[in-house]
Amino acid sequence: MSAKIRLYVEHPLGQGQSVPLTREQAHYLFGVMRLVVGGQVALFNGQDGEWLAEVAEAGKRGGILTCVDQTKPLQLPPDLWLLFAPIKKARTDFIVEKAAEMGAARIMPVQTEFTNSERIRQDRLQAHAVEAAEQCGGTYVPEVTDLQRLDRVLDSWPEGRQLMFCDEAEVGSVLRLATNDKDQPWAILIGPEGGFSDRERARLVALPYAHVVSLGPRILRADTAAVAAMTMWQQALGDWA
Repeated sequence: MSAKIRLYVEHPLGQGQSVPLTREQAHYLFGVMRLVVGGQVALFNGQDGEWLAEVAEAGKRGGILTCVDQTKPLQLPPDLWLLFAPIKKARTDFIVEKAAEMGAARIMPVQTEFTNSERIRQDRLQAHAVEAAEQCGGTYVPEVTDLQRLDRVLDSWPEGRQLMFCDEAEVGSVLRLATNDKDQPWAILIGPEGGFSDRERARLVALPYAHVVSLGPRILRADTAAVAAMTMWQQALGDWA
């Protein structure tokens, strides 16, 4: 049996576990979705898989759900980070949502020399990642970090993590990922709408862990490029392979 409503909660889940609802969650379940006592909800918290829960108490400002059965085990994504330069609000939201759906373990907005946006709302983007996981049936929610400068991210790059560098300067070439690094942690880097600066490109190309790739014969918008790059990586090295 599966519930039609899925909800992310920040609370332990297990057989017989009671889960208190926030005011916002109670409003959604009881005010918007019209659930009553005995109604069913699928819960997940990013750690304990998905659980079928029943409404034990329902109120306008709160409520309690009780876990009944585990319906899915925790399914962790590959150890893949997505680094991207923020763009217009709605398209940045799109990138975060699709990255969560497609299996990114961590989503990292980065500021490059040509990044148009100098700030983001990290809490709002994290909420979009939660909503994406709720809607796509995922049991894991990737962390969305605050905006960081790309040069500083590269300065503290973890040893062993490979980098798929999607370089728009290589448009039309046939540079593709090799499949011999399947068991290593990875990251994908998508540039800003203005592209990478010559200084950034020179540094990235010279990195020993960087793998320069082309995303086909046409220059893609940043949000399209993020989806294309994740598809390419998942098919070559991820859990789609």
